[in-house]
Amino acid sequence: MYHVVIVAGGSGSRMQSELPKQFIELQGKPILMHTIERFAEFPEKLNIILVLPQKDIPLWEELCEKHSFQADIITVMGGQTRYHSVENGLKTINDDQGYVAIHDGVRPFIELETIALGFETAKEKGSAVVSVPLKDSIREVDREGNKAVERSAYRLIQTPQTFPVGKLKEAFASGYQEAFTDDASVYEFAGHSITLIEGDYKNIKLTTPEDLVVAEAFLNSSK
Repeated sequence: MYHVVIVAGGSGSRMQSELPKQFIELQGKPILMHTIERFAEFPEKLNIILVLPQKDIPLWEELCEKHSFQADIITVMGGQTRYHSVENGLKTINDDQGYVAIHDGVRPFIELETIALGFETAKEKGSAVVSVPLKDSIREVDREGNKAVERSAYRLIQTPQTFPVGKLKEAFASGYQEAFTDDASVYEFAGHSITLIEGDYKNIKLTTPEDLVVAEAFLNSSK
């Protein structure tokens, strides 16, 4: 079976908003609802698990009522860090033979084809992490100064990141490390290899006010 853990524990600080960014509206609907709807549209049945900070669950319930939003999802309380939030989401999955995609709640433009490729690749290769090539030149900065590096040797990492449920649970059971930057780093630390799959530049993480302008443009272009 296919599962999805959507993690939505962000604040509104970089978005310059008192409202947590996942609840900011895009064309009359919270960002998080747009994201959930993408996975709800997937052709195969997905077990969708939403992880929210405990303090935000009442607000989410109010927003669902306000927008008459009905989706077949399980809502779980988040943890101290993103790592612990994902771990809480994984604990609700009883199917250790299935596959799970971990996705950011503020990436509402994920393509259904990318979701499908993630599950297919994870089944074949053992993992699937969405990534895109860098567009800009990059420089490495250290105490001595900075230097140009070859951008083709690097990729920007997105979500979803998809893995076998059982192996990912085992990886998370090894304990939290500050070096963990995403789910792939947890999985890799446990000794598993990471397979990168091609993503989409539209699959942006809405983090700053400028991102909202881009998001509005994406929504308008899809009408």
